[in-house]
Amino acid sequence: MNTRIWLSSPHMSGGEIKYVNDAFETNWVAPLGPNVNAFEKELSHYLSVKYCAALVSGTAAIHLALINLGVGPGDEVICQSFTFSATANPIVYQGATPVFVDSEDETWNINPELLEKAIRDRINKGKRPKAIVVVHLYGMPAKMDEILSIASKYDIPVIEDAAEALGSRYKDKCCGTFGAMGILSFNGNKIITTSGGGALISNNHDFIHKARFLATQARDNAPHYQHSQIGYNYRMSNVVAGIGRGQLEVLDLRVKQRRENNKFYRDLLGEVKGIAFHTESSDSYSNYWLTSIIIDPKITGVTREDLRKGLEEDNIESRPLWKPMHLQPVFSGAPAYTNGFSEYAFENGLCLPSGSNMTDEDRDRIANQLKKILKF
Repeated sequence: MNTRIWLSSPHMSGGEIKYVNDAFETNWVAPLGPNVNAFEKELSHYLSVKYCAALVSGTAAIHLALINLGVGPGDEVICQSFTFSATANPIVYQGATPVFVDSEDETWNINPELLEKAIRDRINKGKRPKAIVVVHLYGMPAKMDEILSIASKYDIPVIEDAAEALGSRYKDKCCGTFGAMGILSFNGNKIITTSGGGALISNNHDFIHKARFLATQARDNAPHYQHSQIGYNYRMSNVVAGIGRGQLEVLDLRVKQRRENNKFYRDLLGEVKGIAFHTESSDSYSNYWLTSIIIDPKITGVTREDLRKGLEEDNIESRPLWKPMHLQPVFSGAPAYTNGFSEYAFENGLCLPSGSNMTDEDRDRIANQLKKILKF
């Protein structure tokens, strides 16, 4: 059998090892340390944001962002439905209720009109939302001008889930830097990775200061171990941050490589009727973390599952688009404002192999298999 072509696998540059070795040589094999401090500064510089806290995951970053905004039991938080569950789970950690809002068909991100409808309805029901969590899905910038305008109108803070969007920009400003706070992920499948990890970013010093405090078990400033509030073990380790520093050095190259993969698929499938690409607007620049398509089986004669299984026959990984949160059994009782888009996209959409380490041979195999399945 041919070697596996993964959807999005880690891609090391070789430059990471010098920072990891430095951690070992100086015995900074512990949470925090010089690599963590430097990684936070380098990320802040890249994003043109003032403050950054390096953490164990993007999920931890969302959790701390919600705590910063005072979200607690009985509160409601508006959350994009078309996303991975890690966007919504921390809302429940806090005893709050997620209110899911569907997407629009241009960016596949939260629909501004539906967002305002949801806010008005929750207010009319006596439940003013405590926050809005918007996602830049698959690296595609959301319509931030419209979203922020609505959020400002109702005085509701915005958290940006930019876990998939490092390197993406909206009107030449980095995704994750528009709202009260933004979050990043460095999971193994992301555009750069620390194997596991994430970050909380903000221009608000107090938010990041508090996040760092809570992420280190909320230890009070005392010579002994004293705790006046509940904390978490959420801080990134010095070794992991070393990997991140090396990865950050090649981030722009990784974005270029992902965008080249996207062009490869557009050149290959652009004339195939019934295939629609997830596409950036004139206002946005996507890292194209994953190249994603929606297949119309009435036109192609091929379903999403036909395509996925056909690729799998040659040991090529692809993945259905996210199952919307309002369809997830665990959130079955949550309020939802839907328009049918995310359900349609889930039923008919596919993420294609998009790793920055794909070779020409890999692309040839993918092309041959797609031609075979789609008969063109």
